Amino acid sequence: MSPQLRILLVFGSALAVYFITNKVRKHKILMEDAIFWIVFSGVLLLVAVFPGIAIWCAGTLGFMSPSNFVFLIIMGLLLVKTFMATAEISLLKNRVNELAQEVALQEKAPKQTPPQDKGC
Repeated sequence: MSPQLRILLVFGSALAVYFITNKVRKHKILMEDAIFWIVFSGVLLLVAVFPGIAIWCAGTLGFMSPSNFVFLIIMGLLLVKTFMATAEISLLKNRVNELAQEVALQEKAPKQTPPQDKGC
């Protein structure tokens, strides 16, 4: 693995950790998402510091270059995260539609005044 790729992986990992910690501190990201990105940046850092892991995996799986293996793993993880985010967005859209329908039905229903107690 080239030194430039290793430096890029370390820099990308450090940058990801910086952005994630800022978002966590400002409460602008859920903890489960933050954990994914921290683990993702940890994997990048691990591969950058110990390139033998990528070299061994690439050789075992028949890749021509360890950098091809690294890029494939990165793309695969990002595709999984994108799919998970899309599924969550779909659920939230359904929930928003349900809530909008409930609100519309409540506004359409005739308003009833509570009966007043006519003391004896």
